[in-house]
Amino acid sequence: MGGVVFSIVLTIHVLAGLGVIGLVLMQHGKGADMGAAFGSGASGSLFGSSGSANFLSRTTAALAAVFFVTSLGLSYLAGAKAPASKSVMEGVAVSKPAEAPAVAPAAPADDASKAKDIPR
Repeated sequence: MGGVVFSIVLTIHVLAGLGVIGLVLMQHGKGADMGAAFGSGASGSLFGSSGSANFLSRTTAALAAVFFVTSLGLSYLAGAKAPASKSVMEGVAVSKPAEAPAVAPAAPADDASKAKDIPR
């Protein structure tokens, strides 16, 4: 049951986030009206010049509130699943340090070899 609730809240969270992104991109900035004063048609929007800011800003605020509530819900549900631990280091496996490899003794040099002349 907890997994189903988590999936539903996560789906609502993702949809609300995408909705906020879309609504913010649809809104025009405060400087967009200045472009309209010089003959540019950039300030026209889907809902008209007066009603768009009110509708879009209220819808954006509502979706942002849903996004924040689902964020809190997801953090609560994720925290309820995991058992609380006292330390991050409790789960670390303790291993014995590796022993230093034994150094192989140098092979005796032949009389004709120059290996004995190499300083060590």
